Amino acid sequence: MSRRTIGLDDDLHRYLLDVSLRDTPLLARLRAETAALGDSARMQISPEQGQFMGLLVGLTGARRIVEVGTFTGYSALCMASALPPDGRLIACDISEQWTSIARRYWTEAGIADRIDLHLGPAMDTLESLQAGEAGRVDLAFIDADKSNYLGYYEALLRLVRPGGLIMVDNVLWGGSVLETDATDPDTRAIQAFNRFVHDDQRVDISLLPIGDGLSLIRCR
Repeated sequence: MSRRTIGLDDDLHRYLLDVSLRDTPLLARLRAETAALGDSARMQISPEQGQFMGLLVGLTGARRIVEVGTFTGYSALCMASALPPDGRLIACDISEQWTSIARRYWTEAGIADRIDLHLGPAMDTLESLQAGEAGRVDLAFIDADKSNYLGYYEALLRLVRPGGLIMVDNVLWGGSVLETDATDPDTRAIQAFNRFVHDDQRVDISLLPIGDGLSLIRCR
């Protein structure tokens, strides 16, 4: 029998953060401001996930990133901070209200010049990028409306270079992916997405139990 991944209770999670998270006052303030938004705050990634994604930017040597779903800018801040000065992150979102918070923190961090924010439907932005960015993107992150995950994935497969990485958030969906009779559209969309990617021979995959589940998808 294979060894199972260890579960994290609150005490063990606090220990994990204590010995691994290198937090900054700026990141902590952004999390606090986002938490004050109420139920919408659930859309923000965990601090350990943000740090991990920043590490992946450095490990892959990424210079061009596309993010689908920016919210208040935490994930973009973590990734763009790990880019070289001439690196660029294209951020896609539809909310002027939420991304106005993001812009303030990007500016304070001194990385606003590395981030190009596109407001509007993400599929339109991804399609517009095909002419100039196809095969040039090093890393992408999907954290947006679940019903369009497959569409975003297919669009990004045309943008990300061979050997590049696509990261997809919320793939465990709070455990709801186990519901065999799920009726919630978001749950069903994530279940379908996970099965599709599992069987997709164009990529290599690993699903990590970090945050709400993060899939790492390497384009062959």
